[in-house]
Amino acid sequence: MAVVIRLARFGTKHKPKYRVTVADSRRYVTGKFIEVVGHYIPKVGVQKESLNVDHAKIDSWIKKGAQPTDRVKHLLKKASQSVSN
Repeated sequence: MAVVIRLARFGTKHKPKYRVTVADSRRYVTGKFIEVVGHYIPKVGVQKESLNVDHAKIDSWIKKGAQPTDRVKHLLKKASQSVSN
């Protein structure tokens, strides 16, 4: 089973919100998932972008062999830079 860490969209029309999920790569993006490891709300209007992730869970899944998608890699890199600043 190939496990990936990816974004699953939820929310309403024109107000997207995403869950950072760990899921089987063969499943539909918004279908069944193994675990939710965070939330991402992109910048919409005057609202600030927010990213809440559990870095310990993500690290443990990566050690188990889960592959983050390109977008999730970018978000995690951005989050780690904002924490260090």
